[in-house]
Amino acid sequence: MQSARVSRRLHSSRYTKLRAALIRARLDAGLTQVVLADRLQRPQSFVSKFETGERHLDVLEFVELCEAIGIDPRKVIGHAAG
Repeated sequence: MQSARVSRRLHSSRYTKLRAALIRARLDAGLTQVVLADRLQRPQSFVSKFETGERHLDVLEFVELCEAIGIDPRKVIGHAAG
């Protein structure tokens, strides 16, 4: 039952907007998934799975991701909420 709730959250309109905003920020920064993953000291699959909606980010991962991209987390939240 819990996995169904997680799946719904991963594909909610807000989470979809959040993913799209992070992907756009990564691309605007000229970063590949591989380079971003290196900055995070994670495998490339970590970035890929988030971007495709296979996994969610917790709040600390979100902040680390924004820092690695070089963007203000509040700005990303603003795009996702709007």
